[in-house]
Amino acid sequence: MRTEKEMLHLILRTAEEDERIRAVMMNGSRVNLHVPKDQYQDYDVVYFVSEVESFTCDHAWVDGFGKRIMMQMPDAMTLFPPDLERQGLFSYLMLFEDGNRIDLTLAPIETANELAKQDRLSIILLDKEGLIDPLPPAEDTDYLVKKPSGEELNDCANEFWWCMTNVAKGLCRKELPYAKSMMEGPVREMLLLAMSWRVGVETHFTVSIGKFGKYLQRYTSEELWEKWLKTYADGQIDHMWEALFTSCALFKEVSQNIAEQLGNPLEDEEKVLVYLKELGRQSKKAEQ
Repeated sequence: MRTEKEMLHLILRTAEEDERIRAVMMNGSRVNLHVPKDQYQDYDVVYFVSEVESFTCDHAWVDGFGKRIMMQMPDAMTLFPPDLERQGLFSYLMLFEDGNRIDLTLAPIETANELAKQDRLSIILLDKEGLIDPLPPAEDTDYLVKKPSGEELNDCANEFWWCMTNVAKGLCRKELPYAKSMMEGPVREMLLLAMSWRVGVETHFTVSIGKFGKYLQRYTSEELWEKWLKTYADGQIDHMWEALFTSCALFKEVSQNIAEQLGNPLEDEEKVLVYLKELGRQSKKAEQ
């Protein structure tokens, strides 16, 4: 596997030898001092170029980065069209045979200062003509858990309990794809949000739990982590009911703790719990 030094040399050499590439920026976990380095980290790189189309008209130029296992070009995909905010940008997500991965974005030089300021976790590796104003030291402040308002906390609870009724309905009907999608979609999202706020309260909102909560375990007690793990279920209906009620208990515990710590009262969820338990009994009776 090529080392970080070798990969950065290749990324910079490619830019130095191509007059169309005027500046190079790197962001992501490799510039985050709070993230331990390992072989799985991507190289999140932006090339600020004079002519984006001259690169995208023939994608063979990226072959110079090495032999690939696969590549994705999200801005050229029909199934997942790019957002309007990505207009003018073009990305190559490349996984190489040696295990390295480069997420490379091409951006017009006119956008250099704007894009550089959007993410505090960025450093400039190369600037041939001073396109980009000096950046402050890279830090992950943009990704720290943010303190919720009382309205946000209540909205989170409302969405969790509402969508949980959909999970129960899907289980009663034995519509497993629907129930599983609701559970691992909006319900999981709200449960993770509540867990992140709990971490925020305990750390005075000074840490990040990472994308999709990948660092959550670092800031979670062993007891609470075991409860979190039990919210995941396989495709067995009875196991999904168990995960449902475990999720309810965990969300209730965590959200009420946050509410107490922040002095924001939560709406009562007892009627929803009674309803869910009744659906659970109906489902179990139907199985007999």
